[in-house]
Amino acid sequence: MHPRFITLDGIDGSGKSTHLAAMRDWFAARGLPVLFTREPGGTPLGEELRRLLLDPAAQVGLRTETLLMFAARQQHLDDVILPALEQGVHVVSDRFTDATFAYQGGGRGLPEADIAALEHWVQRGLRPDLTLILDVPAEVSFARVAKARDKDRFEQEQAAFFLRVRQAYLDRAAADPQRYRVIDSNRDKTEVRAAVETALAACFEAV
Repeated sequence: MHPRFITLDGIDGSGKSTHLAAMRDWFAARGLPVLFTREPGGTPLGEELRRLLLDPAAQVGLRTETLLMFAARQQHLDDVILPALEQGVHVVSDRFTDATFAYQGGGRGLPEADIAALEHWVQRGLRPDLTLILDVPAEVSFARVAKARDKDRFEQEQAAFFLRVRQAYLDRAAADPQRYRVIDSNRDKTEVRAAVETALAACFEAV
């Protein structure tokens, strides 16, 4: 069995934290070696860049924001993701490049071609084996984020921003249905968990 690279993504308020915990349980129950990580972050440099990128007081231009995302991603790949995969350890990342296409592309309007060029340069053809998109209506996302006590720089965006981000995720999933699984996260947690587990099982059954 080759090690799987799996990513979990979706707009803010979609329930990623809850279902990452369920994914940990799934791997543990099967005794599969796995590394959980996140973006931006995953390395000391990445975590520092994360702090800067999420800081509501930060004045960061769109191109700079995108370059910083990919700088963190390059370090993440070099220090964490690729070494783990080479050692036969499965990797689950809370967000990856789809988030850049959705947030900086769909949400902020950066041309997709610019992001794709950076993706090609940094990832050198590497893509996840499976990407789970937890999907909720944009208004649900906005309402959940509005309840947060301390909103980060992205969570402070207006409802229209979340609408564009969600649509970008759905468009990417529709363009590559073999890699993506869109999971309706606006329902009972047990139903969502079952859908996540089904998608994981299918990924590991694939040759």
